[in-house]
Amino acid sequence: MNAPEFSLMIDVRQILEAPVVIVPDKVARRRLAARFGLSHITAMRAEIALLRAGNVVNASGRLNADVIQPCAISGEDFPVRIDEPVTLRFVPQVTALVPDKEIEITAADCDDIEYDGTAFDLGEAVAQSLALAIDLFAEGPGAAAFRAKHGLDQAAAAGPLAALAALRKAD
Repeated sequence: MNAPEFSLMIDVRQILEAPVVIVPDKVARRRLAARFGLSHITAMRAEIALLRAGNVVNASGRLNADVIQPCAISGEDFPVRIDEPVTLRFVPQVTALVPDKEIEITAADCDDIEYDGTAFDLGEAVAQSLALAIDLFAEGPGAAAFRAKHGLDQAAAAGPLAALAALRKAD
């Protein structure tokens, strides 16, 4: 497994009351941009409060990022502001699973992030939160003009009967 582009290991024994402020440097932002198909991440900051209950750590806060991403229609870069709440739950890794034994997973279990030992990677979790906040189909300001120029603005032209409509126009 490859090392994450941005890592910030947190030891559960060292959690303080003050929130953790996460600001990836230029190299980490460049690597994250490449990983997530962005042209550039100009700024990224998360402020996360950690609350420990035994070996379970609940993390909540806010992620802000300024990114440059390609338009889904024209491919031209445009700026996007991301401002998202972050809610994470870190739990100790399940020690052993018995093969062929049925286990039940609740909806809440699906959001758990397991960690091994006494530390978890808050940086990678925040990076994944950024990935989830990116709109893969975002359209830039020039999308409408690009559609019009290339004949992509007609809904019928892209529909299942487009070939038949083209034949009718030819008559």
